[in-house]
Amino acid sequence: MTQASPAAGAAPLAGITVIELGHSVAAPFAGQILADLGAEVIKIEKAAGDDARHWGPPFLDGAAATFQGINRGKRSWVLDLRDPDCLAQLHALIETRADVVLQNMRPGQVEKLALDAASLRARKPALVYCNLGAFGSVGPLADRPGYDPLMQAFGGIMSVVGEAGGAPVRVGPSIVDMGSGMWAAMGILSLLMRRHTTGEGGVVDVSLFETAACWMTMYATQYMAGGAMPGKNGSGQAGIAPYRAYRTIDGDLVVAAGNDKLFRALCGVVGHPAWADEPRFASNALRVENSPALYALLEACFATQTTQAWTERLDADGVPCAPVQNVAQMLEHPQTQALGLMQDVPGSSVPLMGLPLRLDGQRLRPHGPSPRLGEMNEDATALPTA
Repeated sequence: MTQASPAAGAAPLAGITVIELGHSVAAPFAGQILADLGAEVIKIEKAAGDDARHWGPPFLDGAAATFQGINRGKRSWVLDLRDPDCLAQLHALIETRADVVLQNMRPGQVEKLALDAASLRARKPALVYCNLGAFGSVGPLADRPGYDPLMQAFGGIMSVVGEAGGAPVRVGPSIVDMGSGMWAAMGILSLLMRRHTTGEGGVVDVSLFETAACWMTMYATQYMAGGAMPGKNGSGQAGIAPYRAYRTIDGDLVVAAGNDKLFRALCGVVGHPAWADEPRFASNALRVENSPALYALLEACFATQTTQAWTERLDADGVPCAPVQNVAQMLEHPQTQALGLMQDVPGSSVPLMGLPLRLDGQRLRPHGPSPRLGEMNEDATALPTA
């Protein structure tokens, strides 16, 4: 059924109901995005709850902090999907109320339970269904499970992260899981928009591997164009120089002088304007070719003053730079405060990170904390009958 257009200023997804058959990070993060946008998100959990509830310490408000960070604004319904009565209840909920089903269950599991896209959409063509898998729906690895660190390895990300010659390093944030959740939300929104016109739902397919491969877009293009195997560049970037972090007296500072004008300005700031006219540094391509020599010169300069002193001088001359901040410094920075990224959430003991977007100049405010395990089970009026 085509949804009526929300009133101006209303949450964009108000009136949309999402069933999340999700666990860990990727699908729950997608569900949280949709919840923050105004959808009713019903999270189906096993008796022990989503595994992420136990990924601690630290724990917060009865569950792991990790879980609280990616599940706000939902309702939890505990169901034993091996029980025919429970499964029938879930089917009834989907048929009567669901606009979207989002799932990242083990390969083959939804088919066994007749919760796959083909089975559900045969009875409800308007349903938008999202598969969020590990390796994708086709290919020799389609049936294998996967997790963020495995995909950072398999997708090539670990081959370009860290210092040259060093051991494999995982990017700290779960960029593959959370990125896949973002793609899932984007695909769902696209099909909801199409459904508004056609009345038909559809199927979104997203996978951790495809997301990991997509993050390697620039490296893959560089390899295809030049044939050289991309390597590790520490804090730097392949193909651009100077473009990396430097140790100062009291910390680390990233400086991004990505074109000739900025490089000339940087040379002036560090007191060596003549470097900009040296033949070996005359263009970005030459600076990349001679980056070991260039970085040795710059490292010696930056080691002589504090991060703040260099930041002030670079800012004054328009050279982009940023100190390497820890989590506390990032959260406490006036820019973070001004943007209102950390949101007070009703029912949460601490503020939580809001969506990194604004609509009509306003950041959407989370309407509730992560759900208590099985809280929906306690509300008989909320439960459908089979």
